[in-house]
Amino acid sequence: MNLFDVYSIFPINIVRGSGCYVYDDNGNSYLDFYGGHAVISIGHSHPYLVKCMYEQMQNLMFYSNSVVNKLQEKLAYELGEISGYSDYSAFFVNSGAEANENALKLASFHTGKKKVIAFRNSFHGRTSAAVEVTDNPLITAPLNCNDNVYFSGMDIAEVESVLRSGDVCAVIIEGISGVGGIRVPEDDFLKELRKLTIQYGAILIMDEIQSGYGRTGKFFAHQWSGIKPDIITVAKGIANGFPFSGVLISDVFKPRKGMLGTTFGGNHLGCAAALSVIQVMKTENLIENANNVGDYFIHKLRSIESPLITDVRGRGLMIGVEFAISVSKIREMLLFNHHIFTGYSGRNILRILPPLCITKSEVDYFIDKLVCCLDKLGCKND
Repeated sequence: MNLFDVYSIFPINIVRGSGCYVYDDNGNSYLDFYGGHAVISIGHSHPYLVKCMYEQMQNLMFYSNSVVNKLQEKLAYELGEISGYSDYSAFFVNSGAEANENALKLASFHTGKKKVIAFRNSFHGRTSAAVEVTDNPLITAPLNCNDNVYFSGMDIAEVESVLRSGDVCAVIIEGISGVGGIRVPEDDFLKELRKLTIQYGAILIMDEIQSGYGRTGKFFAHQWSGIKPDIITVAKGIANGFPFSGVLISDVFKPRKGMLGTTFGGNHLGCAAALSVIQVMKTENLIENANNVGDYFIHKLRSIESPLITDVRGRGLMIGVEFAISVSKIREMLLFNHHIFTGYSGRNILRILPPLCITKSEVDYFIDKLVCCLDKLGCKND
């Protein structure tokens, strides 16, 4: 049996990781400035996470949600404390798409409506409802065609005109778009969006799957604007590589037995991993590090004098560098010539999402090698 060939992959077999580095089966090291799509929050194979998961594996990896799980209760408490959302409830599942799926379902249950406002160039996952609110025809199958989704271009007047109809159950928006090119919503836009969703009785869902968990220098990216949404979805960095996610739910919602459910969500091993991530983030001040190193990183990128770079944007350690050319050659040069992993958005945006423990010296190394790549492409940095 062969693998179903749906990924474009580099011919490198990564077999282990440590901190901000990964290693292939030939012993070569690579500096990771992508964190596996922002999944690695506290660094690869952090010793404390490994210890906690090993100890949990010796006791119990999984039992169903038909019995008390004190680890879930502890995780909900710790997540509330570190995020500032202690007055919310948590529902734990397995992936970002599943978190968004349940958030949308919950909004529809609550309002009795089915229309959703989403935004162009968004990405919310690959399950059915998540695909329907993702503005990407390449991942939309015929059964996903949903006439109840309206895609806006982050135009507040346009959003209000749709909300005014009174048949919108939810508005879903990323704290910062990842796949869509590291587009940062204006703080004033989010404030007005929060005001309008309250005014027209729609649920505001903040998708913080890629932009959350300290990546932007606050626990959630939307916290820069000072708003509080009705629902927040989290995944990726929550368990540092173990499949885990959550839905944070305000007290506007009243739970009903059986309205949401999951087999593997909130399993004991995943909770142990997620609890260890929070502990490391606190003891190692990783949110503060993301803020400080992120500001330094963005400043250094903006200081590069090259006609190939047309924009640098982002917050904290969620950064997009837009080029006048395709980034495929730049990514290949960084990877194969300098052993640095990066990501991309679309054709010409380099997407940078390193572990939150990245240092300024590692940023300096990246900048130096990026400049080398630009020099070789014929655009000398003077």
